[in-house]
Amino acid sequence: MPVSPSRMISNTPMKTTARITALLLLVPLMTILAHHANAVIRTVIGTVTKVSDGDTVQVTTPEQTKLKVRLYGIDAAEMPGTGTQRYAPDARKALEGKIKGRQVKLDIIDVDKYRRLVSIVWLDGRNINLEMIQEGHAEAFIEYLKPPYREQFLEAEREAREARLGIWALPDYERPRDYRKRLKTGDRE
Repeated sequence: MPVSPSRMISNTPMKTTARITALLLLVPLMTILAHHANAVIRTVIGTVTKVSDGDTVQVTTPEQTKLKVRLYGIDAAEMPGTGTQRYAPDARKALEGKIKGRQVKLDIIDVDKYRRLVSIVWLDGRNINLEMIQEGHAEAFIEYLKPPYREQFLEAEREAREARLGIWALPDYERPRDYRKRLKTGDRE
């Protein structure tokens, strides 16, 4: 004779305690997982063969696979294709000077809607994404920043702003995000 569902669930003090304990253990685990939402999916080594702008590069792996890479957590002035934003050539030149032709390590965090590998780019232990913000060549992309990089990137931007470096020295600086939005709506002022 089958057991009815009401008889399978018992509210004995022992089972209630076990459920509460399980829930209490799950909360810290869920917090840890949420905190590490930007965990590295994969690490890849390759050579930077092209710099499209201040936040997008092409990396060629030792197997000759070409990867389009978007630097995580930064947003640089827009280059041709969407219109050239003031300071875009400078940001691109700065990124080229740092990594073009160099072997880098990519910590891939995500894949964006354009199928680019959203990554932290490392050169000789240096976080190139962070350097671009520190030197005022790009801003922290606050809309997408998460721990463990969020606070560090925002602090770097604050310091670059205070020092009026790069984009922060421009009297009429417009965020790349706002510039793209304005172009999309057709307001080209």
